[in-house]
Amino acid sequence: GDKEFVLEVVKRDGQALRFVTEQLRSDEEMVLEAVKQNVDAFLFASGELRADKSVVLAAVGLRGTAFRFAAHTLQADKEFVLEVVKRDGQALRFAIEQLH
Repeated sequence: GDKEFVLEVVKRDGQALRFVTEQLRSDEEMVLEAVKQNVDAFLFASGELRADKSVVLAAVGLRGTAFRFAAHTLQADKEFVLEVVKRDGQALRFAIEQLH
């Protein structure tokens, strides 16, 4: 089906996520495959996924810098930031300034 085709495309070019339907940008598997290929693809994930702690942790596990595209509420959450930084210290750079 269409999902399988698009999944193969984002595995080769994560930035292609910007051109897919909102439904596919809300698909966790699709987003994480895109992030694996290109961390900047996380910017094009649905707002819902960028605010989902488990998805953000998975994205950070793939590429720490994905945290820069996480929802601001998560970037400002001290406990969550500590959890994220345990996965990848680079993520600390993208925590909201009030944490510093």
